[in-house]
Amino acid sequence: MTQSDFIEVYHQAVPAEVCRAIVERFEASGQEHPGLVGGGHHPDLKRSSDISISGQHGWGDVEQALNQAVFRGLLDYLRRYPFSLIAPVMLQHAPPGGTPRRIEYEDVLDLDDATLSELLMAVLRPGRINLQRYRAGEGGYPYWHCELYPKDRHAETLHRHLLWTVYLNDGFEAGETEFFHQQRKVVPRTGSLLIAPAAFTHTHRGNRPQGGDKYIATSWALFQPAEKLYGTN
Repeated sequence: MTQSDFIEVYHQAVPAEVCRAIVERFEASGQEHPGLVGGGHHPDLKRSSDISISGQHGWGDVEQALNQAVFRGLLDYLRRYPFSLIAPVMLQHAPPGGTPRRIEYEDVLDLDDATLSELLMAVLRPGRINLQRYRAGEGGYPYWHCELYPKDRHAETLHRHLLWTVYLNDGFEAGETEFFHQQRKVVPRTGSLLIAPAAFTHTHRGNRPQGGDKYIATSWALFQPAEKLYGTN
């Protein structure tokens, strides 16, 4: 097996015309607010204009389109990295009329899309989607950070397993997603989907775009609550 940095980019995951429509709706909505980080509003760490669209009136179709694109990417990601699904949670599978047995690494590679989809939804859930605009020459998220940290008593931020970003436009300079330990810069391309682990191993930052504004959609794949994974007992 070849060595990997666990950062995957899926080009044309979202059609370019859909991306353009999302950007146009962002600009026409008047709903944007200053971008936040885990500790609140700190423009020295992150300078952006954001819209949290999950559950928002008028954004349901966009939320669905993005989640569907991410779901397709996640199926591919889990096939490439089966332990991202089966290492954190001991999963069992029962074929029709068969006896349940523990799922192993090789099993994930052979599962059909329908069965793998069922397992994905049993273990993971979509996070809230944030649309973001970074103004040319001033916007960005230059602070090195990861997506996994303690914040509230429900430990929601500790449930983050994978991060994802859909790049909604290109045509500007810089503005890469840069990963510290992997020494890798992902260049935005319209419609591309980035998936990577959420923990400190994939500490990253969003470099400042030059010569044009940068638009992205971003969120996480989170673990299901413990009650759903293991039962109330």
